[in-house]
Amino acid sequence: MNIRKMKEKDTEVVVSLLDQLGYAGTELFIEQKIKKLLNDADEYLAVAEDDAGKVMAFISIHIIPQIALQGDFARISYFSVHKNNRSAGIGKYLEEYCEKTARERNCDRIEVHCNFTREKAHQFYYRQGYSESPKYLIKKL
Repeated sequence: MNIRKMKEKDTEVVVSLLDQLGYAGTELFIEQKIKKLLNDADEYLAVAEDDAGKVMAFISIHIIPQIALQGDFARISYFSVHKNNRSAGIGKYLEEYCEKTARERNCDRIEVHCNFTREKAHQFYYRQGYSESPKYLIKKL
């Protein structure tokens, strides 16, 4: 297994992986989003591929500077392992990549927002050492 920086040519597989998370219709704008995020110094888009070069998963990590705290934090924005490759250690491998990246960027924590319906994802994050932080508020615009 190999982790590498996402490329624009990965658009189709990222659309498929986002669809598996319940984000349908991303093919309308994903190419522009990937281009934009690849040029953002605080964004890390990575894919995990098998030995044949087939993408099995991806992760989107954003580094967020903090004004009132010494350390910054990394946010896992999106993280998807293909449904046929789950429970094979790929997610753990990508999460460890996230942790390594966060430490290199002087982050003191990683944050992830995970829909309350994704119970298996919650179990994964708990196994990786995450704990629940109460009260997350959002205002839709």
